[in-house]
Amino acid sequence: MQFKRILLKLSGESLMGGKQYGIDASRLNEYAQQIREVAQKGVEIAIVIGGGNIFRGLSGTSKGFDRVKGDQMGMLATVINSLALSSALAAAGQKNRVFTAVRMEPVGEFYSKWKAIESMEKGEIAIIAAGTGNPFFTTDTASALRGIEIEADAMFKGTRVDGVYTADPEKDPAATKFRTITFDEVYKRDLKVMDLTATTMCKENNLPIVVFDMDTYGNLKKVIDGEDIGTLVHL
Repeated sequence: MQFKRILLKLSGESLMGGKQYGIDASRLNEYAQQIREVAQKGVEIAIVIGGGNIFRGLSGTSKGFDRVKGDQMGMLATVINSLALSSALAAAGQKNRVFTAVRMEPVGEFYSKWKAIESMEKGEIAIIAAGTGNPFFTTDTASALRGIEIEADAMFKGTRVDGVYTADPEKDPAATKFRTITFDEVYKRDLKVMDLTATTMCKENNLPIVVFDMDTYGNLKKVIDGEDIGTLVHL
């Protein structure tokens, strides 16, 4: 598969690196270098990043927060991570622009599909923050939505696991990895690749998902180059 434009989904938890909370500067800088390397190959990149290293709406709800307010706090956490990544990319010499799904100029520009595409066509990385701007939607769903909107060739889901397994490899040592798997098989086996809403959107709009380990330096370039790491989820 050739990738001209991708949507890269990063997990907030991965940004913690070795920390218990917040942002590990060395992990952030590694991400920035990997992203810059791929951008220099001419790949257009949009990024959606989670906020779980700072605040997660659902776990906030279990602690007594109102769900809508909790999700709004989660959206703001993604904005903090997006600004941190923007800063790290700029320091690495990579132009980028932060868009937000909720109006908050001058923190970021209000997101629109056309502005994001225009930004990518100019060689900038489009970092799209604040989820979908609505409560009850995860950043997985936001990345599916943005990937479809910007007409990406695929969504790259960078996690700490190197693909999709028959079971959670951190809990089940007998779990085996899929090289490729269909969306229908993901449903049938009830695999937690992404939440159901996000997976359904990708299936209905034929947006393939590549799940790979982003925490190993150089993997993003390898997976873009077509090396057989990670798992491809497809129709």
